[in-house]
Amino acid sequence: MRFSLRLILIGTVAACAPMLPEPPPVGPSPQPAPSRPSTQPPAVTPAAPAAPIIDQAGFDGWKQGFLARHGGARRAEYERELAGLTPDPSVIRLDRNQPEFSRPAGAYIQNAVTATRIAQARQRTDRVPWSVVQRFGVPSEILVAVWAQESAFGQVQGDYDVVRSLATLAYDGRRRDWAEAQLKDALDIVVDGRRERGGLKGSWAGAMGQTQFMPDNYLRLGVDESGDGKVDIWGSDADALASAANLLAQAGWKRGETWGYEIRLPADFDYADAEGPRHPWSYWASKGVTLAQGGTPNAAEAREEATILLPQGARGPAFLALPNHYVIRRYNNSVSYSLAIGLTADGIQGRPGLVASWPNDAPLSREQRIGAQRALTALGYDTQGVDGVVGANTRAALRRWQMATGRLADGYLTADLADELIRRVG
Repeated sequence: MRFSLRLILIGTVAACAPMLPEPPPVGPSPQPAPSRPSTQPPAVTPAAPAAPIIDQAGFDGWKQGFLARHGGARRAEYERELAGLTPDPSVIRLDRNQPEFSRPAGAYIQNAVTATRIAQARQRTDRVPWSVVQRFGVPSEILVAVWAQESAFGQVQGDYDVVRSLATLAYDGRRRDWAEAQLKDALDIVVDGRRERGGLKGSWAGAMGQTQFMPDNYLRLGVDESGDGKVDIWGSDADALASAANLLAQAGWKRGETWGYEIRLPADFDYADAEGPRHPWSYWASKGVTLAQGGTPNAAEAREEATILLPQGARGPAFLALPNHYVIRRYNNSVSYSLAIGLTADGIQGRPGLVASWPNDAPLSREQRIGAQRALTALGYDTQGVDGVVGANTRAALRRWQMATGRLADGYLTADLADELIRRVG
């Protein structure tokens, strides 16, 4: 997880936790239904990348630099907690292959939004204290959806040493300033006695507890809902859910509004408008956009500035993203993640599933993602960095290239398109 005007820094945070297995249901388990053969072709699983080579001397040099930059009056305490630390190669490998950014949106979302998970989440909505919903304005179904996705309702919280993970990310350098700030906060949690070092466990990215809070959010937004004098996001459902509600509320959650809607686009829709300027519903309706399930947004939602998202291009489902979609992305800055939370919450409320189907696209390898970014930049369409994360900047650059070459400008990078871009620049 991942906030202030330091809160707002969470928008830069990548994945909190890996895709999680389905947890066991609440109460007695029903007998499984007979399995049926899948009608989908088997998914293509890319080969696991080789573990990065770690330079211990370089890591030790970084550590001394960190202590000089951030130690201050606590340098001795920080040095004690970092003594003997070695970087974790698996953290670097996972950081470069986050499923929210490397897998097609449909594959990620279909794995996250399942009938089983929705049923189990529905059984747990009463775990959200009503006082939390009233105080923060975030619906229980959104909080339970986050709880499901982040830790399978607290059952898969991660067993990585948070200090080691964040030190590794800082040493690797892709997000050094962010990782060093998070590491300092993690060390402060230990030094201040808020949590023993041995209990400071979490995901490979340093996210902690049942709702996977980053250390800065734990310090600034953690809520002692149980009233026992400590913020226990690891062992207390109430503390974890209230803390998540506080994070979303501080990020600007709008009461009485949903996150977005699946939509239908007219045949002549200009795909260059997707992920572009935001407009109220009246504008999109005038362009022939309709809600996939019929009806219209409520009055408050209709006044909001909204964006059209095409997470898997023109061939996949399209969505009208309202402000609350972007609030969820302050938790994890991924379109796929935010859609998974929103669609799970819809399912908990009994709303029907998607009308459109997800294309069965192959995942992109790291080499394809980086190669496409380099190619686009070399061709004059700057992706604002070459990091293997196909985010908004890369999609915008791709859309400009598609427009310039007379293609349908949906900003969606397929494996074939990545290979073509790579070939173009040799």
